[in-house]
Amino acid sequence: MLLVALALGVGSAIWVTQRGINVSIVRVGPWQSELASGSEKADPYTRAVVALNGLFALTPAQSLYFTATMDSGGKPLMVNCTYKLTGRDLPARWWSVTAYGPDNYLIPNSQERYSVAKTGLLREADGSFNISVSPDAGAGNWIPTGMPADSQTFILMIRLYNPEEALVKNPQDATLPAITLESCS
Repeated sequence: MLLVALALGVGSAIWVTQRGINVSIVRVGPWQSELASGSEKADPYTRAVVALNGLFALTPAQSLYFTATMDSGGKPLMVNCTYKLTGRDLPARWWSVTAYGPDNYLIPNSQERYSVAKTGLLREADGSFNISVSPDAGAGNWIPTGMPADSQTFILMIRLYNPEEALVKNPQDATLPAITLESCS
């Protein structure tokens, strides 16, 4: 009986830390945020997921993180495709959009570009922005995805530092960038 209990305990811990338990996830279009990370509400499993993934989770009042693994049409983000992110400034003192590989590490690229941030963002005349996420080199607001021999998925992450109070209270009401698939090679 002890061996069965031990196997169930260890097995469930591994499963939860690899897949997550989704108890406090907020979804906004293709973006999602795990609100318990970095808070006193985080259970032991959430803390383990944060530790295993090497995240530095601050409290929601200090920062909010939104990730996307799919485009706005519900298809997985693929490194061999070009995407256009369109939106407006996000309600935070500082924010950025970064691309990560499926291993949660930055995607190596010869340009050593990994993200676009609020402070260096080129904007349209109306204040909106467009960010290209693509394996092909681009100018301006461009994040490279690399192009491994086999097509792989990738992750986009928005970090919002010092988010406005309304966003902290109601993250589900955030207006986050749309992710539109433009083409694939």
